[in-house]
Amino acid sequence: MQRSYIYNMNTIRETFYKSERLCSRKLIDALFENGNIFYISLFKVVWDKNQKSLPGPAQVAFSVSKRGFRLAVTRNLIKRRLREAYRKNKKTLYDHLISQNIQIVFVVIIRGNSVPEYTTIEKSIRDMISKLIIFTSQKSEVGSPKNDITSV
Repeated sequence: MQRSYIYNMNTIRETFYKSERLCSRKLIDALFENGNIFYISLFKVVWDKNQKSLPGPAQVAFSVSKRGFRLAVTRNLIKRRLREAYRKNKKTLYDHLISQNIQIVFVVIIRGNSVPEYTTIEKSIRDMISKLIIFTSQKSEVGSPKNDITSV
């Protein structure tokens, strides 16, 4: 069942559908082999424009390292906060991707070993979305695959 991503006026349901989650092992492996990398204060983001057809404009996965956060309860808390912040702020990214007719896949990997507050996560998600908009709007690729673009 495909979801329609056409937005009507300002009545958008801020949801995070299963079809928006990056679950395909093949896509994830290809993403880590050929993807572009950039850093935000809290995250490492691996992204790439998708050549295959996706059910929506973007698919995302969130990753929290077991090395940095030993307890599963803590890892799950951070992932819930990441998904919630993304769900609330993805509209600007989707509007841009739909207008440019682009589909992307990306993985958000949290850095550090302390549990960030929700407001900090939300600010970093907004920064990440604005960076993704900048990188996807550029006509040429952002350099070669595995391009490291650092940002504080």
